[in-house]
Amino acid sequence: MNFKNLGINEDIINVLNKNGINSPTPVQEESIPLVKSGNDVIAQAQTGTGKTLAFLLPILENIDPSKDYVQALVISPTRELAIQITEEANKLKEGKDIGVLAAYGGKDIGSQLKKLKKNIHLIIATPGRLIDHLMRKTVDLSKLKTIVLDEADEMLFMGFKNDIESIMTFVPKKRQMLCFSATMDSAVKKLAYRYMNDPCVVTIQKKEITLDNIVQEVVETTDRHKQEALCSVLNEDNPFMAIIFCRTKVRVDKLEEDLYKKGFNCAKLHSDIAQSKREKIMKSFRNADIQYLIATDVAARGLDVSGVSHIYNYDIPESVESYVHRIGRCGRAGEKGYTCLFIDPKNEKMLDEIESNINLKIKRRTLDV
Repeated sequence: MNFKNLGINEDIINVLNKNGINSPTPVQEESIPLVKSGNDVIAQAQTGTGKTLAFLLPILENIDPSKDYVQALVISPTRELAIQITEEANKLKEGKDIGVLAAYGGKDIGSQLKKLKKNIHLIIATPGRLIDHLMRKTVDLSKLKTIVLDEADEMLFMGFKNDIESIMTFVPKKRQMLCFSATMDSAVKKLAYRYMNDPCVVTIQKKEITLDNIVQEVVETTDRHKQEALCSVLNEDNPFMAIIFCRTKVRVDKLEEDLYKKGFNCAKLHSDIAQSKREKIMKSFRNADIQYLIATDVAARGLDVSGVSHIYNYDIPESVESYVHRIGRCGRAGEKGYTCLFIDPKNEKMLDEIESNINLKIKRRTLDV
């Protein structure tokens, strides 16, 4: 199967090839024909399976650039994910000249309003900023053809259900709806089926994608000696690019300050950092100018950075799902990944739960200290 067989035009295929994408992933193979044909689609696919292109490619095919109105809308739960989807859409624009607008909080609304005066066909937005535009009447969704809820499970988890319901009152009754989600629990299904017409369901199994390529290890330590253990591991591994996850913003701040003083090339990412600075940090990290990104779970979902080979869980996550999301930042697109979890005795119960759920006794790593 190739992109031509899926009905993607030659110009867009050339852009994909230029970016090193030569053949579709399973979620793209299954979703693209359904979306192109105008079906409502519920797709369950883990981050890192190529789901962004699974909806962007057919949406671009279906947009008519000669018509000067918003034809497609992608709603994302986080700014980081909205930025990432926008970057993908802007690359694809080389193959089809359409107007793309990113609308998310933290970015100057004035520049968004200015851009809205131009020919915009596709909007990629977070719920809050989109509602802001709808209330100001600066965005008109009355002729919308396709709406996408990306990471629908995370959207509900973050409390955006009411926002989604408000947004749906601004879109036409007759339109296509696509729902992409890493998990498909009853809350996601309920939301999807409420607004969808006889949706086609695409399910891509996640475990072989997220965990099979990843070597997992645990370092047993104490909170007092955890930083020392982390530094020892980082010096031993010296990964090309890695993400270090902490439980809170305060812990991120402290660890980043301490590691920086010790000479590690690192930067921090959490929600208290100004959006403009977050974008600069992510750009530097993507360019591999930063070796270690120290982050809260704000970076765990939808963050797709090629080159991340190692994930370090400095603090154990609060749920099994969060653990899987975190470690899924490495071992992507068939590459090998490595993840190391630092625990002290009080974390044993959560570790047991993780091991039980992923059906794996995680190997203990001993350090030369």
